[in-house]
Amino acid sequence: MTPVQEYYQLLNRRQFLGRASLGSVALATLLNPSLLRGENEPRGILKKLHFPQKAKRVIFLCQAGGPSHLESFDDKPKLAQMDGQPMPESFTKGQPIAQLQGQKLFCLAPQFRFRRFGKSGLPISEVFPHLGQVADELCIIKSMHTDQINHDPAHTVMNTGTSIVGRPSMGSWILYGIGSECDDLPGFVVLTSKGGRNPQPIATRQWHSGFLPSRFQGVPFQSHGDPVLYLRHPAGVEKNRQRDVVDAVQKLNQLHKQIADDPEIDTRISQYEMAFKMQMSVPELMDLSNEPKRILEMYGTEGADGTYAANCLLARRLAERGVRFIQLYHRGWDHHNDIRKFMKMCAGFVDRATAALILDLKQRGMLDETLIIWGGEFGRTPMAQSGKGAHLGRDHHIRGFSMFLAGGGVKGGISFGQTDELGYFAVENPTHVHDLHATMLYLLGIDHEKLTYRFQGRDFRLTDVSGKVVEEILA
Repeated sequence: MTPVQEYYQLLNRRQFLGRASLGSVALATLLNPSLLRGENEPRGILKKLHFPQKAKRVIFLCQAGGPSHLESFDDKPKLAQMDGQPMPESFTKGQPIAQLQGQKLFCLAPQFRFRRFGKSGLPISEVFPHLGQVADELCIIKSMHTDQINHDPAHTVMNTGTSIVGRPSMGSWILYGIGSECDDLPGFVVLTSKGGRNPQPIATRQWHSGFLPSRFQGVPFQSHGDPVLYLRHPAGVEKNRQRDVVDAVQKLNQLHKQIADDPEIDTRISQYEMAFKMQMSVPELMDLSNEPKRILEMYGTEGADGTYAANCLLARRLAERGVRFIQLYHRGWDHHNDIRKFMKMCAGFVDRATAALILDLKQRGMLDETLIIWGGEFGRTPMAQSGKGAHLGRDHHIRGFSMFLAGGGVKGGISFGQTDELGYFAVENPTHVHDLHATMLYLLGIDHEKLTYRFQGRDFRLTDVSGKVVEEILA
């Protein structure tokens, strides 16, 4: 036997043993996925958490379009006193403005009364009566600020920590860091709804994995028809037959992986298997017929109909099944005109269901380990825009706005930070989007400065080169 023949014989033996071991490991882990990890260990790149984990999952309720803080959580009596008067130039000179350039700027009073709710006495607008009933669970941050004044780049900042396109979304960073607790559903799920004025388009890059391996990107579930495209078995193909096809493709992928060291092959292998499992898990997830009538009534939905209310109920079901990051988008908050009409309309779509989600999780003992975040990409100006009288609206505003958190290791029944007397600047405890991200990661047990990925010669992270944990709001 020649040396070349001996080499190929040895190589073939190694390949056989490697394939056999891969096959046995794959079969064993399909039957019991915990075999490849300790039961209490994270599944992501972090083999040990940096901090004690207070939240196991995140539900991010994104109000796309920019809800007005002045009609929701930030009462400004001084602004009401100055209704119709010129906006002081000391506030606006040199500041970025979206659509009010070159126009006379005058103050617009808050359009709704504020009431104090709960034992904490938090002031909340009258258009959010259901959220008022859970006021003692809310941590309202009134001093948020961001970098971009137009919708798409501001969404990109909120989701990825930068306006530069192509960076990983926050859900992708979290999956990369600590993985998911679920084996038969994606670890990052996106649900969308709309209702209100001018629903803003949402680009898929808002839940993309960027330069991280693509298996970490979010998976959008459709509002109508099959929740996931091509979910059903093809006509004439039974489950066992499809299993044979998936197994054959997986073997080809394993062979290719031995030749090419490409991380996307691992993605294809995992996603083929996930897709097969989802053919069973997704229909069961979306079937709300087993939900008690009182639960459906509490959320204000009759079933999985694509509404924000139904999506909040699905968010709870996803959380129960171990999905790590659940992101809801409600599109309709772009209130350049008729803010009184459309603010009331949008609040009507989301108020009841958001409060129901908080209560439902609490009743099930899940709120303490679930971090809920509610808010938009920015707020709205104290200055009026578009029309006269009752038809006035508000422009985009980035210097000060409100968001709230609940559950997952944050204090309830508190407000943090303040804007000035007209609601223009965050003046007390200003909180940047980077700070929000750093705090979210901390509650998940992650040091935001240590969760990095090397790309093009640089270590990147969700919070870029800034961000601090807002320790004052931690329980």
